[in-house]
Amino acid sequence: MPHAYAIGHIAIKDPARWAEYRDRVPATLAPFGAELLLRGRLAAVLSGTHAHTDTVAIRFPDLASARAWHDSPAYQALIPLRQQAADVTLLLFEE
Repeated sequence: MPHAYAIGHIAIKDPARWAEYRDRVPATLAPFGAELLLRGRLAAVLSGTHAHTDTVAIRFPDLASARAWHDSPAYQALIPLRQQAADVTLLLFEE
C-alpha cells in the first residue's frame, strides 16, 4: 500500500504561537501512525520562486490515515492557533 505525505509550506507570523502549535502537533499524529520526516528552514531557492520560510513533511501509512489525522478533533482544535501563528499551505501527496 502506498504511503501518503502531508507537506506544509509555512510563513511564520508569530514565533511564540508557532512554537506552541509545533509542540502540540506530534501528539495528534501518533494515533494515525504518522512519522515527522522534516521540519526545516529554507536554505535557498534554486529555481523559481517560493514565498515560505519553513517546510514540514509528515509520512502516513496511507491516504486514509492522513485524511483522518487532518479531520480529527485533536488536529482541528489546533487550526485556529496555526492560523494565528503562520500562513500555511498544506498539501497531501500519495506515492
